Amino acid sequence: MNNQNSKLSVGIAMLFETILIITAFLSIASRQWKNVSLTLLAMVCLSLPFLITYSANLKNFVLPPSFQSTTVVFVFLAQYMGEIRKFYQIFWWWDLLLHAIFGSYALIIALYLIKGIFRKEQDTTEQRFTLFAIIFAFSFSIALGTLWEMFEFIGDYLFKSGMVKGGLEDTSTDLLIKILAAFITGIICYYCNFKKVNSFN
Repeated sequence: MNNQNSKLSVGIAMLFETILIITAFLSIASRQWKNVSLTLLAMVCLSLPFLITYSANLKNFVLPPSFQSTTVVFVFLAQYMGEIRKFYQIFWWWDLLLHAIFGSYALIIALYLIKGIFRKEQDTTEQRFTLFAIIFAFSFSIALGTLWEMFEFIGDYLFKSGMVKGGLEDTSTDLLIKILAAFITGIICYYCNFKKVNSFN
């Protein structure tokens, strides 16, 4: 089954793009060139969920039904609210919150991908297969989290943004938050699935 472009996610993306376009024009008028570059980066990032969905359909990968809307909102919260509206500076916990959400949702995405890639063998127990899926998804989440840290570093280098605020300490804290969020989400998913399987036995 193909992943569909939901009207909700398209509508949210169009709303956010409109806000970013207005912000870009206002930034140009006030000669805030840093904000101009940040809004352009955010506009490009908002298209990524739809490009990923298109690529997933070509490869018959399964994504969560809420993938597009969740990712669009996440990009807006990170790029527009965090960078342009300075939420990273206003709220000390804003960056940690987003990294926790990222780590948790990345694990959920991986679990959906596994459904379309792997098939459980008949001699493999449901508990063992679920454990494998959780470990794979956990590793996938950490890998994406590391790529996100690279994105922040490159963004700071090219666009002079302030995503990496504390150097090594900030990067290590972000990764730790992602790992903890993915770990907790993995445990919840494992026991929810184990409980569901046992209810049918």
